Amino acid sequence: MFNNFFFLGKITKRFGLVGELILFIDSDEPAKYHHMESVYFEIEGELIPFFVENIKVKNSNQLIVKFADINNDNADDYIGVELYQPISMLPKLSGNKFYYHEVVGFKVMDVNLGCLGTIEEVLDYPAQAIIKILQGEKEILIPVVDPYILNVNREDKVMEVNTPDGLVDLYLSGN
Repeated sequence: MFNNFFFLGKITKRFGLVGELILFIDSDEPAKYHHMESVYFEIEGELIPFFVENIKVKNSNQLIVKFADINNDNADDYIGVELYQPISMLPKLSGNKFYYHEVVGFKVMDVNLGCLGTIEEVLDYPAQAIIKILQGEKEILIPVVDPYILNVNREDKVMEVNTPDGLVDLYLSGN
């Protein structure tokens, strides 16, 4: 939605009597965000920076945060607001772990079938993320699961995969 920013989470409710807010952090590693200095609020389609005064950990995916300029009188106005951070704030990943946005444009090489095409996007469905690959006019969908992804080469922008027999044929045959 916003170039160079990633969705961090959402303000779920207020906490206490001094304008603190509870933030749900949408991350596998929410502890990486316990020391933020600022967060971008999405307000009317714009990203507005808000500066953090204090952060307390509520549980594994929730933080209690006191922001500058938010007090007991206006805290309710921000419930439901989506939160963003610059992509540069994402912790670096290595090995076969990757952020969905970082592999867009990577070439996909199957160990048995060769080049499948280029990753157009990663579709983040609730049950399963799916890599969407374009091979000419054809679209190939591969689930993001560890057994299928063998190697992510960031330097050469290549993802090596081992798809199950018949999966790719479903997309390339017929139509």
